[in-house]
Amino acid sequence: MLWNHWWNLVCQLRSACARTRTFLWMSLCLAGITVRKDLLGVTSIVRARGLEPAGYDPLLDFFHSPALDLDKLTCAWCALLFRLDPGILRVNRRPVLVGHGIKVAKPGRKMPGVKKLHQQSESNNKAEYIFGHSCQAVAVLSQALSSVFALPLACRIHEGTVFSNRDHPTLLDKMILLLDSLGLKQSFYFVADAYYASGKVVRGLLTRGNHLVTRVKSNSVAFFPATPPPKNRPRPKGRPAKYGKKIRVAALLKDAGQLQEAPSPVYAEKDVILRFRAADLLWRPVGILVRFVVVLHPQPGAILRMCTDLTLSPLDIIRIYALRFKIEVSFKQALQVIGAYAYHFWMAAMTPLRRVSGNQYLHRKSDAYRHAVRRKIPAYHRHIQLGLIAQGLLQILSATQSKLVWRSFGSWIRTIRPGLAPSEQVVAIALRNTLPEFLATAAKTSILVKFIQDRLDLSRTEGTSLAA
Repeated sequence: MLWNHWWNLVCQLRSACARTRTFLWMSLCLAGITVRKDLLGVTSIVRARGLEPAGYDPLLDFFHSPALDLDKLTCAWCALLFRLDPGILRVNRRPVLVGHGIKVAKPGRKMPGVKKLHQQSESNNKAEYIFGHSCQAVAVLSQALSSVFALPLACRIHEGTVFSNRDHPTLLDKMILLLDSLGLKQSFYFVADAYYASGKVVRGLLTRGNHLVTRVKSNSVAFFPATPPPKNRPRPKGRPAKYGKKIRVAALLKDAGQLQEAPSPVYAEKDVILRFRAADLLWRPVGILVRFVVVLHPQPGAILRMCTDLTLSPLDIIRIYALRFKIEVSFKQALQVIGAYAYHFWMAAMTPLRRVSGNQYLHRKSDAYRHAVRRKIPAYHRHIQLGLIAQGLLQILSATQSKLVWRSFGSWIRTIRPGLAPSEQVVAIALRNTLPEFLATAAKTSILVKFIQDRLDLSRTEGTSLAA
């Protein structure tokens, strides 16, 4: 039954494929990414599905084929999520989207888009400088039981290659284009960190009726609206003043009499009282009134938030921005459980990169070289997008079929908390355990089953276990 629910969801992505065979290869990839035990690229998909060695090259061709339209796949996936609505979190009847960047280490010297990158949050597991791909991702917040997921929508590589030295789009421009490519028909709140607190992002969102919720730096300034001149005096020459007194946003906390108190609306915080103050001030990068919310938290101290929607309450601004970290949890699952970024597609004709390489400028390269790069980058994007869809399918099953997941889990876990939805790892194990049963009982109803059975390698243990 679990696989039947999974297959019914995947069938709704058929419109992204030019042919039925392309759709079957896509479904096979999604199933292989879901149940594989190792994260070693396309070879792990072959092992997980017990395929014959001859299936490796068609898989590589599938990722490089334009028969799978990336834009149509992204729109079909977003339409599926909002049509199914697995507990999508809404504030003022608007869904809440979160965006963030991720840097993925890649050792290949013949991979387009790879460059030397700096990571600010250095730790024992994260070096200060890495060699890899710089991506930006968007997810939508969804609530299941007492858990909140960041359902991944899309992710793209936004640095590393420059095809024209006349075009200078920034990461902020590319994030707006990524949001537009989702094809959403309803307005939303976009939650992002202080890097996206920019006039360019605000204008790009407001033109389509969307709003930004973000954090601002501690030294940010704003302006009170200018006081209009008295009516009994003649109007002074020149344009009427727009900006009044300048104020540092953090200074709003100094007047203790203006602060309000309320229980913390932050996810998983209990018995915490926040002191906060909200003020609608003019923000010079866009020249409009925005809502600033300054918060005095008992542990981290002063926190500054900003929202372009003047109707959103201060506590809602605090609450939805506090959920931004869920996209970072989603990155962890995509890296360690799903393997969405575990691709290794080399470009044989590429000039080897140096370890200190930055962006690859291609405007002086030959047309054949530029075409090869343009073929390779979408292959990376298809692998990432299919990995995110596989992760999203696990989250949907967790939110809508949690009891069935636990019945199919068939393994041991030290602590099972009934109030929380099962994790992606638990759902993947449940699907892995029930895959042989699905292949054995659904042969007459699923074209995917026949497609897989015709390609099983019965000389290997993976193939024989699935065929049995």
